[in-house]
Formats: sequence, C-alpha cells, structure tokens
Amino acid sequence: MTAESTTTPRRALRLGVAGPVGTGKSSTIANLCRALAEEFRIGVITNDIYTDEDARFLRSEGVLPEERIRAVETGACPHTAIRDDVTMNLLAVEDLERDFDPLDIVLVESGGDNLTATFAPSLVDAQLFVLDVAGGGDVARKGGPGIGRADLLVVNKIDLAEHVDVDVEEMLSDASEAREGRAVLGVSRKRPETVDALAAWVRELHRSFSAGGHTPQDPGPMAPHFHADEDGEGGYLHTHEEAAPGHSH
Repeated sequence: MTAESTTTPRRALRLGVAGPVGTGKSSTIANLCRALAEEFRIGVITNDIYTDEDARFLRSEGVLPEERIRAVETGACPHTAIRDDVTMNLLAVEDLERDFDPLDIVLVESGGDNLTATFAPSLVDAQLFVLDVAGGGDVARKGGPGIGRADLLVVNKIDLAEHVDVDVEEMLSDASEAREGRAVLGVSRKRPETVDALAAWVRELHRSFSAGGHTPQDPGPMAPHFHADEDGEGGYLHTHEEAAPGHSH
C-alpha cells in the first residue's frame, strides 16, 4: 500500500440539518455554501427515501463543485438513517472526507421529517433544526427534541411572514422560550444580513471545533410514533429508546 492510501483524512466538522418537509433545509445549505465556500472546503450529504432530488437541487444551484455533493437514498423513515442506524450516512461522510481530503465542513441533510427529528451524536458534531413561517406562527411552541435541543433553531423564510399572517418577532420569542434561551435565528435568503448571521454561527462553531472546545450534545431520541403499512391494514409503533430495539409491534 502507498503512503497516500494509508493516510487518515482530516476529520471535518460534521453539521446536521433537520426539519419537516418544505421548511427549506436544502436552501439553508445552499445559503451556507454560498456564504462560506471561499473560506472553507465544504462537502454535502443529502438524504431522501427514494430519490436524489435534494442533491440534484444543490448541484443545479452551483454552490459547490458537483462531485462534493452526494446523495444517500435511505429506503426507510428519514430519522432511521440519522438516528437509529447511521451506518449509511457515516460511510458516505467518511468517503467524502477521504476523496476530497482535506474538507473543513460536511453538511448532512436529513430527509424531511417531523418536529422531533434528531441526529445521533455519533454521526454529527452539531445540528440545526429548520422551521419556516409558512408552517404557522405557533409551530415553535410545539417543542420536542428537534426544536428544543438542537444546537441552533432556524426560523426560515421570514420574508413570507406578512403573506401568511405570522408575527416573526413573536415566533422568534416563542422559539427562544421553548428552547430555554438556546440559539434561534430568523433567516431569509432575500435578507443578506440574516444569512450572514447564520454563516457567522457556523464560522464560530468551526473555530470551537478546530480548537478542541466543542463537545457534541445529544438532543435526545424522537418520541414514539406509528407507521402504517402500505395497505393501510396495520403498521408498527416506531420507538427510539436507546436500550430497546428500534421497532416495537
């Protein structure tokens, strides 16, 4: 084996991006790539159940070299691949780090999920959770581990608030209360200062990670929830208890 092939690639900061369908996870990643690509070497892993739609969107946006954007097709509930068994994503991240060594940041986008989706700390070093104002001004008050304990909560598309009768300041205040003071940012791609604030948060996170001062935190597992079978005649209760099997029937 050559010396090059036995060299361990540099470990990038791994940042997870979760949130419900349509809140703007991919556009959040695009915003970060545009803002930070001149400072950091960035790679992206997207998750979809059956497609590579999010990866194709990011490639079409031209935010990174196309080869640094890769898709994982999970074939199962989105949270399974970011929480219960992270093997597919972990291998994808490690392959990306090896192929484009050195990378500074790898962004891992979850498939669209519910309000409690969280990444396992064995997969990512930190995670942000994305809501949007079109989901309703009260959504931040609904809580759950994703909203309450992700490292950062992004309230996205704030430019749309007037069109959906949402008071942005009230929503941000509710979010801050639900998170007991943890970081919350209102963001719109049409308001550059908000994207700058998001980029500054990631920049500081990377500084702390590089200095050895960042410790990944576990937001806690998702709440149990029911999955119906395709025929609608049955299903199973999906639990996320750490000491128990992933599925209870």
